[in-house]
Amino acid sequence: MPVATSNRIPRAAGLPDFPWDSLADVKATAASHPDGIVNLSVGTPVDPVAPVVRDALHAASAEPGYPATVGTSALRAAAVAALERRYGVTGLADDAVLPAIGTKEMIAWLPTLLGFGSDDLVVIPELAYPTYEVGALLAHSSVVRSDDTVGFGPQRPSMIFVNSPSNPTGQVLGEAHLRKVVDWARERGTIVVSDECYLGLSWDGPALSVLDPRVCGGDFTGLLAVHSLSKTSNLASYRAGFVTGDSALVAELLEVRKHAGMMVPYPIQAAMTAALSDDEHENEQRERYRRRRQSLRSAVSGAGFTIDHSEAGLYLWATRGEACRDTVAWFAERGILVAPGEFYGPRGSKHVRIALTATDERIDAAVARLGSN
Repeated sequence: MPVATSNRIPRAAGLPDFPWDSLADVKATAASHPDGIVNLSVGTPVDPVAPVVRDALHAASAEPGYPATVGTSALRAAAVAALERRYGVTGLADDAVLPAIGTKEMIAWLPTLLGFGSDDLVVIPELAYPTYEVGALLAHSSVVRSDDTVGFGPQRPSMIFVNSPSNPTGQVLGEAHLRKVVDWARERGTIVVSDECYLGLSWDGPALSVLDPRVCGGDFTGLLAVHSLSKTSNLASYRAGFVTGDSALVAELLEVRKHAGMMVPYPIQAAMTAALSDDEHENEQRERYRRRRQSLRSAVSGAGFTIDHSEAGLYLWATRGEACRDTVAWFAERGILVAPGEFYGPRGSKHVRIALTATDERIDAAVARLGSN
């Protein structure tokens, strides 16, 4: 007999509060600025979607049938070609690519899709995108924050999340570090999931995929790399991403997702194919962010903040040694909304994350306000 709804414990009861809901008061303060708010708290693209992508979306918009969960052969081939052309990843097979309804969805459900439960341990970075923890909690798995491959006691981790370039810090993990993680995980049968959504936004040196032959030796066993088209292709509203790597793991994900109806709409798949096949629009967007980063970095430093890491990605990781909520309030008084570092873990308690995702006009406004501080 079904359990009465009133007696059930909500699934969300074990989840943390949604972090950005706690910014309502400071957002109101920032919005009261005479020249309006400069919202640098989230990494939401504000620039136009490239015509080549929109044309592909339009051309596919008359398709009436169900899309395939596995994705079109053209999309999978375009993803493989883009990873080789842009990031030097060689040897991937087309059937090792699986489109996702945005990479947040993929990350959040990965532990569940792979059959994890209460006996499984998921390791996430000490400073981490909150969805890594949420994904483990949705699967009722244990979570440990660690940037090292020791200290887990007798329990073997089932999965390790790696994020390079990092959100929120912009830190890039070097070849030796990534190789050490891969080797350690393989010795224990642990899956490595590399969130590579910011791989195309490296400013101060190269960033490597976990699938780079220098890292994995051309062997993708136990490795999954998650890629997003939200950042350099401005496709956040399209919910366009994919996972690739170990073909056996991808096949397992595909089987479950087919049953669950997790399908990327066909017009979105066509748009993704166009975006992955065209490097010009991606290069143009990267240069927009480079210019904004240079302006904002100088202004933040000039206002007395230390910027740590931030060598890649869409954020500045800044501190002046005080509680992060105090820093958030200081920015809000100047009409600028930033994210408190505590959103990403206890180690972020004295930092704020400042996004580069605002128009040139809004970035200029923030720079002027910081300059008159």
